Amino acid sequence: MRTAFSTLGDILNHGFDTVIDARSPAEFAEDHIPGAINLPSLSNDERARVGTIYTQENPFKARKIGAALVARNVASYLDGPLKDMDGGWRPLVYCWRGGQRSGSFASILTQIGWRAEVVEGGYQSYRNLVYGALYEGALPHRLILLDGNTGTAKTDILHRLRSLDVQVLDLEGLANHRGSLLGGMVGGQPAQKGFETALACALAQLDPTRPVIVEAESSKVGARIVPPSLWAAMKDAPRIEIEAPLDARAQYLADAYADVSANSEALAGKLEFLRRHRGRLVDDWKELLDTGAFEDLARALIVEHYDPTYRSGRSRNGAEVLQRFETAALDEPARAQLTEQIAAWVKGVS
Repeated sequence: MRTAFSTLGDILNHGFDTVIDARSPAEFAEDHIPGAINLPSLSNDERARVGTIYTQENPFKARKIGAALVARNVASYLDGPLKDMDGGWRPLVYCWRGGQRSGSFASILTQIGWRAEVVEGGYQSYRNLVYGALYEGALPHRLILLDGNTGTAKTDILHRLRSLDVQVLDLEGLANHRGSLLGGMVGGQPAQKGFETALACALAQLDPTRPVIVEAESSKVGARIVPPSLWAAMKDAPRIEIEAPLDARAQYLADAYADVSANSEALAGKLEFLRRHRGRLVDDWKELLDTGAFEDLARALIVEHYDPTYRSGRSRNGAEVLQRFETAALDEPARAQLTEQIAAWVKGVS
């Protein structure tokens, strides 16, 4: 039996016990329906082999070989990850287009007695819903940008706001990147499609009638591109700004990026990328790095690179500033107090 989903919300609230992605591991790694488990009908190598036979030899031969491989693989899952499923288990299966791989998989499960269904149109139908949400038309959400110079703890404040029942969209978290040259994180970034899936799903869970706080970013977070509907909304959105003294910002930045400065060789390599913009200043920064003066390095980067870059971008964007929040410090108590002030203000404009 095939099931069609007409909206992103429908497929995210599918009601099945388990979603099985029957595509190859490489396809799954790039993107998949949230919560799906990967039980490939064909492995990466098997899929490539069957595809080659189909195009270069004979489609019938390819289907026969493919069917045998699928049967063996599904059998291994029945003896493995699916062995403890009871008779009432309801799986939802999909492949690339909702064709042979998912159909064969679901057919075996159905013959056993499970009420397995296949996603009509497969992953492509899901991808079309994600694409429609991010590339077609305007977003319905009321965005407010959380802005401020580098080192004003915007990301930390954003996370704290969520715990105070303020709607937030964490682009850096979804992109697994801290949004700057030094912002790489463990595990690397998701593929662009995976980032867009995470983004579309996060937006689908937000109430369009309430404000959504988004950290002010460029059109890219690391290597991931912010989709056009969101980027257009961000450019038009009003903003709130955090202001803090230089010394407090430098101290916070040195602490927040302690994991980056711990690998001085890698950090030196990243600083080299700024040489075409900042010339010999990079040599001065490397001297500070070599002596372990991380707070001084953070201060120099703020004054000589980040603040000038911010001023240039701010003058081009020129969005309305609704409110400024000043703080004399950025330690734990100060950040907690600042978050409470911002949360109260956001709730007041809801």
